[in-house]
Amino acid sequence: MKLAVLQLTGLLLLLTTALTIGAEWSHSALLGSSAGLAAFACLALLTFQVGWARRLFVVIAIGLTAWAWVVLPDWTTPIGRAFGSMAFITAFFIALACLRNAAAGSAAIVRCGLYLANQPPGRRYLALTFGGHLFALVLNYGAISLFGSLIERTAQAEPDPLIRRIRTRRMLLAIQRGFVTTLVWWPLTFAMVISLAVVPDSSWEGVLPYCLVASLLLGSLGWAIDTIFKPRNVVPPPRQPNPPGAWKSLLPLLGLLALMIGLVGGLQAATGLRTVAVVMLVVPLISLGWILLQKKPPFPSAEFPTDLRGRLGGFTKHELPAYAPELVLLMCAGYIGILASALLAPLVHDGLLGTGAISPLVLIGVLWIIPIAGQLGMTPILSVTLIGPLLPHAEQLGVTPDLIVLALVSGWALTGASSPFTATNMLVGKFGGVSALRAGLVWNGPYTLVSGLALSAWLGYLVSG
Repeated sequence: MKLAVLQLTGLLLLLTTALTIGAEWSHSALLGSSAGLAAFACLALLTFQVGWARRLFVVIAIGLTAWAWVVLPDWTTPIGRAFGSMAFITAFFIALACLRNAAAGSAAIVRCGLYLANQPPGRRYLALTFGGHLFALVLNYGAISLFGSLIERTAQAEPDPLIRRIRTRRMLLAIQRGFVTTLVWWPLTFAMVISLAVVPDSSWEGVLPYCLVASLLLGSLGWAIDTIFKPRNVVPPPRQPNPPGAWKSLLPLLGLLALMIGLVGGLQAATGLRTVAVVMLVVPLISLGWILLQKKPPFPSAEFPTDLRGRLGGFTKHELPAYAPELVLLMCAGYIGILASALLAPLVHDGLLGTGAISPLVLIGVLWIIPIAGQLGMTPILSVTLIGPLLPHAEQLGVTPDLIVLALVSGWALTGASSPFTATNMLVGKFGGVSALRAGLVWNGPYTLVSGLALSAWLGYLVSG
């Protein structure tokens, strides 16, 4: 019975993804509504597979739905948008899960990670930041899990416990900060996808130049802070030999990224669809092709159909339902954010925003509100889906819509570096043997503060120019 429920859950998640992709490509209202209903069915099944900490979000979503039904004259419209948001988030998450599944079976990915993790001390931080950035482009926060395991393995070779702790901390922070630099520009991150979705008339192509500068700031400041605060009173370990492998170990990963960017860019230019619509179709297809390439010759073999069915069956029945805690949190956060924003919009627009012209520098406040809310337990996806629709239109602020997106993704990145409630700091704390609170506020406190000031200066320059 339990296996049947898990299989049904996996099939519904795949159905939601297929319907959402169909709606994005065809602009069909029927497919969009069907995707929302399928997402609702997914959430109903997933709710019984998680603990009460996650079910609390479902209770909040139900309460907001009842509130909207009572106070909003046209309550079906915002609830429909909230269901659409839930389906969209589900489909995007499943697309990324396909890529993670393909990467998990790739020996080339492991060789690439080992090569970067075993770099000598003089260039290890930069190598791991660069590696964390590259791997996060494919694996999202799964890059921290992968490198965390590799770091644990390499740290065991160091006999001095003090050096081992310091090295582990610096390596983990390099990986985490490499991941954070992707949040402000890569179209396969929830930060970029959700921010573009809540800001009308924005585009990834338009915001990309500004975001690349923000990514460079986050990466270079991480390196500078690591260099400044690097312990000076520790006896350096003996010089290590060159790590196994060579820079050519990076070629498979770089080739994969080039293929993804080329296909997404080419299809978008040919179809005129928004970036995320193309991504949700391209990523699963690339993942399937990657899985096929992992088969050893002779290929195809007589056992191939059975092997492929077994892997796809395991992905549907076991891997997808195992994401239940993350999916419930993300789906409810998207639903709650959209619905709460619709409920608060009349109060905000008639009160705070109804007084006339608003300074564009308010976007700097938005940049800081998101990480501050993160310290109180609000996930970035909840903050952005709540705040984004409440912001004035770009024309009222006197800026382009892309600068609003820059403020949102910058705040999201700072939250990823500092909030103890994010998966990034939970993973870093786990591998570093400390609490997520210490990883976020103590280990990353100076980095978050300095990066926030730098991003505020960059955003202030743009909105004032």
